[in-house]
Amino acid sequence: MIRVVLPFHLRNLARVDGDVELEVAPPVTVRAVLDALEARYPVLQGTIRDHGTLKRRPFVRFFACREDLSLEPVDTVLPEAVVRGEEPFLIVGAMAGG
Repeated sequence: MIRVVLPFHLRNLARVDGDVELEVAPPVTVRAVLDALEARYPVLQGTIRDHGTLKRRPFVRFFACREDLSLEPVDTVLPEAVVRGEEPFLIVGAMAGG
């Protein structure tokens, strides 16, 4: 079970409280987690990734085990601690402007 932490505005949009738990078949990659998240919560389609290109939206960042995975390829396998559910996969709304 993969735990996903969403920013407040996306939790609000998806109408969830707390972490989201997803079943993701191996290999557990950034793409696989985002696919599962959007399948379970279709209202999130287009909010994290662009509809057409499926590229990460600006100002949205991905973290796992205190590492920024935002610029890594989406087929990067997530750390084992995330796969086992010990650590969450974080989707963070980045802020600009200091």
